[in-house]
Amino acid sequence: MGPRELLGCLARFGLAGVWLYSGAVKLSHPLDSRQAVAAYELLPAALVDPVAVGLPALELVLGLMLLLGVFLRAAGAVSALLVLGFLVGIGSAWARGLSIDCGCFGGGGYDAAAGPGTYLRSIARDLLFLAMAAWTAWRPCARFAIRA
Repeated sequence: MGPRELLGCLARFGLAGVWLYSGAVKLSHPLDSRQAVAAYELLPAALVDPVAVGLPALELVLGLMLLLGVFLRAAGAVSALLVLGFLVGIGSAWARGLSIDCGCFGGGGYDAAAGPGTYLRSIARDLLFLAMAAWTAWRPCARFAIRA
């Protein structure tokens, strides 16, 4: 396995783990997930519940697609779009002076202790996830894939 394939496999399986963990935690605590979505103050009240349920489901589907190797380029591209949406949400919350926990891996909602360091860590982490998703869309690791 060459370095590019190794990087592709690390990106694919790493991102699969991120999505599977994140989606499972959010689905197991739906009220926390709802609170996290609402805290961003970006959606009308009527969309908070559908997003709070649909987002973890999408994360689980993407995680399974990446883990099993099904439509890897599409899974990478959708993952990249989703992470871009997260980056916009986090940046927007920071710019508007909201003090929130991103809710990226459970929990979430308003958090008086959240500050610039919290937002910078979330943005840095999501930029790494964006790079992993983009690499997977561009050069997917087809090793152990059902259908790349």
